[in-house]
Amino acid sequence: MKLRDKLCIGMSLAPTWLSNEGWRAPHSGIEGLYSADFALEVAQQAEAANLDFVFRPDTTALPVPVLEQSFGFSSLDSTLMMAALVRETRRIGLVTTMSTTFAPPFTIARQMMSLHWMSRGRAGLNVVTGLQGNENFGLDEMPSSPARYARATECLDVVQKLWNSFPATALKLDRASGQYADTAQIAPIDHHGAHFDVAGPLMIPAFPGPRVPLMQAGASVGGVALAGRSADMVFGQTLDMASALKARERLSDAALAAGRRPEAVRLLPGLSLYLADTREEARAMFVANHLRVTDAQRIARVKESLGLDLTDWPEDRRIHPEDLPQDYTAPRGPAHGDLLRGVITAQTPRVAEFLQAPEILASVHWQVIGTVDDAFDTIAAWFEAGAIDGFVALPGGSRHAVDLTLNHLVPRLAAAGLFRSRYSGDTLLHHLEE
Repeated sequence: MKLRDKLCIGMSLAPTWLSNEGWRAPHSGIEGLYSADFALEVAQQAEAANLDFVFRPDTTALPVPVLEQSFGFSSLDSTLMMAALVRETRRIGLVTTMSTTFAPPFTIARQMMSLHWMSRGRAGLNVVTGLQGNENFGLDEMPSSPARYARATECLDVVQKLWNSFPATALKLDRASGQYADTAQIAPIDHHGAHFDVAGPLMIPAFPGPRVPLMQAGASVGGVALAGRSADMVFGQTLDMASALKARERLSDAALAAGRRPEAVRLLPGLSLYLADTREEARAMFVANHLRVTDAQRIARVKESLGLDLTDWPEDRRIHPEDLPQDYTAPRGPAHGDLLRGVITAQTPRVAEFLQAPEILASVHWQVIGTVDDAFDTIAAWFEAGAIDGFVALPGGSRHAVDLTLNHLVPRLAAAGLFRSRYSGDTLLHHLEE
């Protein structure tokens, strides 16, 4: 059962439509990847579609070998990117990403409140704990998941204290008396915890309007608990409806355990959209976009997800469910393995067929390869089933997929009453709560 009447929709500014072979198209615009204009064009298009927010995922490490063929994780700083969009957009939310493992809470608090003031209440913070990059911050190894989330919990507590340390009501700006601020309202936080010692106060007052909404992206026990306590949105990885329903149930339980309503935490899976005018064109685009992925790489992904090594299997041999190892645990979790297991159960494909299946190359996110109608039907079904509260759009394959998503799919959802047809407010929290 769905928890809200309308979808919440964000647009990723990570140029997923240029990933793999997409950047090689003659008019891809890849030359402008590291400019503010590249993100601005998409953000303005997303705002014209009345989206809740644009969002920039971020990471703190660069896998160099990937750059031989594509831009990988090479990108501008996400917060600076959002700051560049402030003056050229008016109503859409601007969600950046910061790591509580590597960034001190004072820096997070100051940068986020600055962005919130600059955007007049449109800033949002995606909190991540990081899975790599420790070597760039003087750490010999990455802390464990429980350690990272313990630090994240304290970090957010400090950030909130800092935001409250200089309340908006302290600003008097009384020209007649000469009083700029009521300093009695501004106080140090004097925080002394397991991970941080922070005196405060923050040197910027709280924005005199809605608070900064929080997003969270972790699916571990610690991540779900943190989301239940603090998050307004969760950027999820749900490859099928079954996993989405389980994720939604876990978030609801975590919210209730924290004394919050389940609908206060919105599950927003990333949705990879390989859209074209026909299903055949979409499938061809997907295949062409992964043209340089070798059979060896595909076999390696099957082995990682299922524990099944197809290296010496004949191309015409069929794969049956009973061929799959029963006690295998995938290092990155069961979601992709479950997706591949479903293909094998339903089709018992030959090895050659299986290695060409789109599911082999599936994004870590929910994926639709087809038309706007296909995407609309799938989104509506998931939403009505209560599996999602919305999604973050990740168009793939070409710039045309971006246009189809924002100029056709979103208007279809609005016309069906599943999404807003126009903004009724101009802050991110208003969009989320309307």
